[in-house]
Amino acid sequence: MSNHGYESGRLNLPFVGISTFGKRPVCTDWDTLEADCAILGAPFDFGTQFRAGARFGPRAIREASTLFSFGHAGAYDHEDDVTYLPGSVNLVDMGDADIIHTDTEASHANIEYGVRKMLAAGALPVVLGGDHSVNIPCINAFSDEAPFHLVQLDAHLDFVDERHGVRHGHGNPMRRAAEKDNVTGLSQFGIRNVSSTAKEGYDDARAMGSDICSVRQFRAEGARNMALRVPEGERVYVTIDIDGFDPSIAPGTGTPSHGGFLYYEVMEFLQELSKRNTIVGIDLVEVAPDYDHTGTTGILAAQVLLNFLGYIFHNKTLKG
Repeated sequence: MSNHGYESGRLNLPFVGISTFGKRPVCTDWDTLEADCAILGAPFDFGTQFRAGARFGPRAIREASTLFSFGHAGAYDHEDDVTYLPGSVNLVDMGDADIIHTDTEASHANIEYGVRKMLAAGALPVVLGGDHSVNIPCINAFSDEAPFHLVQLDAHLDFVDERHGVRHGHGNPMRRAAEKDNVTGLSQFGIRNVSSTAKEGYDDARAMGSDICSVRQFRAEGARNMALRVPEGERVYVTIDIDGFDPSIAPGTGTPSHGGFLYYEVMEFLQELSKRNTIVGIDLVEVAPDYDHTGTTGILAAQVLLNFLGYIFHNKTLKG
């Protein structure tokens, strides 16, 4: 009997099934992880200084990512003439690190444990925050890895050393990273407007090897030229705070800051970066869906990550 030209089996539309990242397989036994790239949720937001809610970021990003899950043949980009993330790229969702309410130290330790399991399996770690403090355990997990450069896309410098005894909140992660022996330097792009970091923090950042650039400076120089400012050939970890984007396209975040990035300038930068450097880890943080009434911030986060991963694995194939 004819099937009238339709494929057999399940159509499995984006709104059907379980919302894993990109509707990819789940691995809950982290000791058996086998993947080219692994996704870990870090639903921790105790480090926030204003509006909480980023603990629900991983769920929102995963749900939004199903929009881009039509089949497993990859996604064809007619401008690049490339099919990104074909089925040959083994992308696995590990679920979430366990969060212990009110206990930053234990929660961060659980996040670090998950990232170490990714690295042990040889998978590219991608962590969904959560507030930006989750970057601290992510970077800690690389303590036994080769040196790398840290690229931050963010409205805020996050270079506070200590404030009222707090050293592991979402205003501290870049300072904690800069202190690491295996972090060779920082590129901090998108920094603008009033910041939680005082002038002394900016002075300290530059003294510790940071290249700081605002959105206006980034835009004047151009996305591809900005990628040239990142040391070529170095291993690179990328941390993306969704408030680096303009709140007109990313309202769902705790500390929005007007004058932010637009989509393509960030993607052109990340595409060029993935050509010139080996990306060793990614986190995307501060998506807070309670302030995201149209869902556009979650969609932006998912689209940025999926396209960035597409660039990374395509360029990895080209490099052999």
